[in-house]
Amino acid sequence: MLPLMQPVPLADVPQGTVLRIVGAAGAGFPSPAQDWEDDGISLIELLRLDRAASFVFRISGSSMIEAGIHDNDVVVVDRDTRPVEGHIVIAIVDGGFVCRQLVRRSGAMFLEARNSRQCYEATSAEGVEIWGVVRTGVRDYRR
Repeated sequence: MLPLMQPVPLADVPQGTVLRIVGAAGAGFPSPAQDWEDDGISLIELLRLDRAASFVFRISGSSMIEAGIHDNDVVVVDRDTRPVEGHIVIAIVDGGFVCRQLVRRSGAMFLEARNSRQCYEATSAEGVEIWGVVRTGVRDYRR
């Protein structure tokens, strides 16, 4: 059994440092991977932020909560991924960035919000610039 290592706040980690994994934290039944060990983890590599085509956006608003993207979440967006139906994308609409899901309706592509509690009008994807495809997200669970 490995000795228990203390977590280190990310703010205290020098840039370029590879973080050591503290251990597996079960979120249900005990996992057979509990004894699995890894030498370390680089958040830059994990989130693939070292790519020239990857960008980070902070989400503002609740239009995508049913897609698991909440107000103030951070998303990693790839500019070199071809957007297809079903992708969550960042698009430029009326001169500003929006986060929406790319959907097909009656043969046409639309950008749709994912919050049934509020009314958001679908935007035709025709003539709209799809800036990039959302690949992953990061959330602060303390809020």
